[in-house]
Amino acid sequence: MDKLPVVKVAAVQAEPVTLDRDASTEKACRLIAEAASNGASLVVFSEMFIPVFTNASIWGRGFAKWGSPNAQAAFARLWGNSVEIPGPITERLGEAVQAAGVTLAIGVCERVPHARTLYNTILFIGPDGSVIGRHRKLVPTNTERMIHGYGDGSTLTVFDTAAGKIGGLICWENLMPLARYALYSQGEQIHVASTSDDSEMAIVNARNTAFEGGVFVVSVANLIRKASYPSDFEFADELAAASDDVIDGGTCIIAPDGRLLVGPVYKEEAILYADLDLNETVMAGQLFDVAGHYSRPEVLGLRLTREPYTAVAAG
Repeated sequence: MDKLPVVKVAAVQAEPVTLDRDASTEKACRLIAEAASNGASLVVFSEMFIPVFTNASIWGRGFAKWGSPNAQAAFARLWGNSVEIPGPITERLGEAVQAAGVTLAIGVCERVPHARTLYNTILFIGPDGSVIGRHRKLVPTNTERMIHGYGDGSTLTVFDTAAGKIGGLICWENLMPLARYALYSQGEQIHVASTSDDSEMAIVNARNTAFEGGVFVVSVANLIRKASYPSDFEFADELAAASDDVIDGGTCIIAPDGRLLVGPVYKEEAILYADLDLNETVMAGQLFDVAGHYSRPEVLGLRLTREPYTAVAAG
């Protein structure tokens, strides 16, 4: 009889070394090794762990000052600490992942070589250290649109990995029913929700995603403290006005029936572990398979455009 494996997952709630790409990468590598030493085969980090999530109360207010030299300097600092895929940072992460023998999903601020636009991205790396793929956030949320470009359907993908069929959405993308459906329809088993939403509703939505899709949800939230910003940060006034705990966390792991397996955890660094029996995703489908026997494609359908968007196309 065919059976699916049991996968041990590590959800890493940790604070980045704020606005220091290389130091944040080294911290991630140490945590990957720790998670692997505890038996994890899938390790998940939060939204934009490298180099920091650009939240509304600090970055949004700073960038809202049109044409401000501080805003331009802050963007240049963020760009300078962003990650090219592939590039030196993915190579360093790949070395750590290969040594640990795990699959990695980590949030990064992505930059494109020879370009200036940034993307909010989940990077996926396989146990051999190679880049499996990435997902770029389809819609930057509210003030994030002053920082990031829009992703497209070419990265709305489920990856068949050694740890199972893994897809991911970023923060409030997880509120987009059609984006979730696109991943369910590709056979998703483990849904990565890299987020900066530390509200109760983020947990409510993560549990709904698990039950709706019949998937495990690894919801990993940011933990960011005001005191961790560098002393010469460009948005000093906005930082001074922010609360000491900028983002409180709220990381958790959820089963396909919506029950909390572990967490949520707030206000502290922690690695949460859970054994995910992927056979539970099959059992969940007996009652409800939203992209299978409980769908009505002749009545309700989704058009998914998979071609990458380019500003200039060959004629």
